[in-house]
Amino acid sequence: MAIPTVALVGRPNVGKSTLFNKICGKKISIIEDIPGVTRDRIYQEAKYNNKKFYLVDTGGIDATEMTFNTEIKIQAEIAIKDADVVVFVVDGKEGITHNDLIVRDILRKSNKKVIVAINKIDVKIAEENLYDFYELGFDTYIPISSIHNTGYIELMEAITKDFKEKEEKKDDRIKFCLIGRPNVGKSSLMNALLNEERVVVSNVAGTTRDSIDSVLKYNNEEYILIDTAGMRKKGKVFEAIEKYSLFRSLQAIDRSDICLVVINAEEGIKEHDKHIAGYAIEKGKGLIFVVNKWDTITDTTIQEFEKLMRTEFQFATYAPIVFLSALTKKRIHTLMPEVIKVAENIKREVKTSLLNEVILDAFQLTPPPSYKGKKLKVYFSSQTGTKPPKFTLRVNNKGLVHFSYERYLENKIRENFDFEGTPIILQFKNRNGDEE
Repeated sequence: MAIPTVALVGRPNVGKSTLFNKICGKKISIIEDIPGVTRDRIYQEAKYNNKKFYLVDTGGIDATEMTFNTEIKIQAEIAIKDADVVVFVVDGKEGITHNDLIVRDILRKSNKKVIVAINKIDVKIAEENLYDFYELGFDTYIPISSIHNTGYIELMEAITKDFKEKEEKKDDRIKFCLIGRPNVGKSSLMNALLNEERVVVSNVAGTTRDSIDSVLKYNNEEYILIDTAGMRKKGKVFEAIEKYSLFRSLQAIDRSDICLVVINAEEGIKEHDKHIAGYAIEKGKGLIFVVNKWDTITDTTIQEFEKLMRTEFQFATYAPIVFLSALTKKRIHTLMPEVIKVAENIKREVKTSLLNEVILDAFQLTPPPSYKGKKLKVYFSSQTGTKPPKFTLRVNNKGLVHFSYERYLENKIRENFDFEGTPIILQFKNRNGDEE
């Protein structure tokens, strides 16, 4: 069964972000060295009592904003199209406002399960306002305090009441998705790979609205190919369909093993191309750059464009680059061998003895700098995960690990083992088991 989706809706400053972080169990992390990774998370996978679900933070609905009508459509689109449960967050301290009534009207039309979370109930005046919210006309009301955890268990029980603990049937087929800005040729590329017109292709940016799964057969093996809507950078005026499409694209990244970042050769490299690649890296997915519409380029060689790509995407130099034309199918044959290679690399396992040799040699070649008279020592290294490959190093004091030295060790691992196309994670733990 599909993972359910829970949407948090409400006007600004009612505590949605605090509740979002609480349910996710952490403040959503940002990878600082990847430019443009969005800081206002749209959604995150969460879990309560072994029940998984997607949590969507829809932002604030405010009738006083000039973009009011667009914002209303944004929230309604997410709530109606994707949510299994809508949590309507209101401010108990301020009582019912005009904006709350607007949100109520949207949700009444959605026919979704709605839970009204009356926040800030720890304030005395909120207790006096509590029963006023019943006039909103929904069935379930739960007083909460996002900061003090009041009512949290009751809220989570209500949200997940009808969710199943059953896991999705395991599918061992490699899944890869096409992601990129609108109108870079993702649907055309999907058609070229599948050799059929399965997706409606249009010159209008953002024609593809939902993620679409297809089975691709190549060399007697089956792969799941996921097409997605274009990921457009968020601006002041942000169409509802675009935010909905971005959410679906992020879901597709989550479900994939490998992400193909499609870039329009005609337009060149845009800043948002880096943002999109950042989403995939943040999720630990295999990465391939696909430079599409290469048949239209006459004034630049592949070598020159690849050099430019390496300069612009310095945070993903391990990702292969494929040049092709989805429309004419020129060089289309070069893509699937790269997908197969990356598919092998994201699952690659390194023998513990070989890994320790590489790490030891790296330390002897370039010892780590001392910090406050102390020097980092590595006692033992082992691989502790795949998809993406993860390595755990037992050290004397993980606080002595400098970012630059961690990058140096990563490079040494890449020099000795083929991890082209996949991020790798280095985790440092103190030998005594203390991870603080």
